[in-house]
Amino acid sequence: MADSKFSASILGVFLLAAAAVLGFQLSDAAIRFKQLDRSVTVKGLAEREYPADVVIWPIQYTVAGNNLEQLYAELDRQAESIRAFLLLGGVEPDEISDSPPSITDKSAQQYGDNSGAEFRYTAQRTVTVYSTDIERVRSVMQGVSQLGRQGIVLSGNEYQSKPEYLFTRLNEVKPEMIEEATRNAREVAQKFASDSESRLGKIRKAAQGQFSITDRDKNNPHIKQIRVVSTVEYYLAD
Repeated sequence: MADSKFSASILGVFLLAAAAVLGFQLSDAAIRFKQLDRSVTVKGLAEREYPADVVIWPIQYTVAGNNLEQLYAELDRQAESIRAFLLLGGVEPDEISDSPPSITDKSAQQYGDNSGAEFRYTAQRTVTVYSTDIERVRSVMQGVSQLGRQGIVLSGNEYQSKPEYLFTRLNEVKPEMIEEATRNAREVAQKFASDSESRLGKIRKAAQGQFSITDRDKNNPHIKQIRVVSTVEYYLAD
């Protein structure tokens, strides 16, 4: 009986010791896991300005009349005048295109009272410049009032008639800008680690944000602002 109690006591001691060792191992593993899980997430910004490399300039004009044949002839005449103006300014012939005219017959409209209208027909047509020579086209734009002196009625709202400037070389600048954004993110993370008396570890996770292309400001739409934000998570160690 005494031997049985002694054996049970010895077994109990071993179980307690095993539990203590296991508890220590689990505690140590939890600490190591907690340390491994420490991280900081930062954002790095890269922002640059580039000139646009394509300009699209729609020149919309309006003609009115009562004779449809004469109306089409006047549309063609004014289109040739606009083309001559552009060529004189140095725009290349293959950079100029014409759109088909849009004709409105007021007598055929089923709404509104057009009985007192002076002209039965109104027509709109657009001559478009598509060029990579931004500065030359901008120079030609400065003299567009000459068309008005020739009796050409320029029309179109601000959206339809204003030039559009494009930046098409994004793939060329992407690598350098991503590198810059990542470098800036690391500098921020390094400062955080230093302030928290930690060491910056390896990258745990990284995500590249979308590139945005916007006008620098409303007065300089031909200068584009390119922007990207990278989000990077770093491990921290004591």
